Amino acid sequence: LLFVLFLFAIISITDHFRNPYLFDVLIGSKINLILNHNLRQIHYVMKNILLILAALVLASCSASDRALSAITQNDGKIGIGTPAPDDLLTVKGTIHAQEVKIDLKGALVPDYVFDVYFGPDPSVDYRRLTLKELAQYLDDHHHLPGVPSANEIDANGLYMSAFSLKLLEKIEELTLYVLEQQQQIDALEKQCENGQ
Repeated sequence: LLFVLFLFAIISITDHFRNPYLFDVLIGSKINLILNHNLRQIHYVMKNILLILAALVLASCSASDRALSAITQNDGKIGIGTPAPDDLLTVKGTIHAQEVKIDLKGALVPDYVFDVYFGPDPSVDYRRLTLKELAQYLDDHHHLPGVPSANEIDANGLYMSAFSLKLLEKIEELTLYVLEQQQQIDALEKQCENGQ
């Protein structure tokens, strides 16, 4: 705003140099005509440049206001695309990033799946379902045990760190199921080779 006021001040100052009577007193009319013509040209160019600069400044301020209008702050919480942020940072829309790092300090990484399998640990409260128990659970609930259902996710959202750890637990369980099945296959092949 100060810049725009400065531009208009310069334009008004140059308007005084366009006054034809200013030079009539000082010098002859022929020189006055030449000077006035040159001053009018300079004034015209300068005025247009200043008006263009003022328009660019106003357009830039208007564009930045529109870009920042999507960001709100409420009670120490920042919202992007939402007027009512409900957490430290709430984004209603897509986030584009090359990498996302989730800090898991204090979270229990599911190494307990392997720890219990390879050496029962009484301090760990975990039991892997048998395939028969898993089949029954899937038949009853239509989702993996410990993983939220679609309705729960719709109602409560999805916490990425907890969900990622739960998926890792399921991958480790699947790995053990595959290893156990391979052991059964190897045992059956051995029986077939021995003719049993």
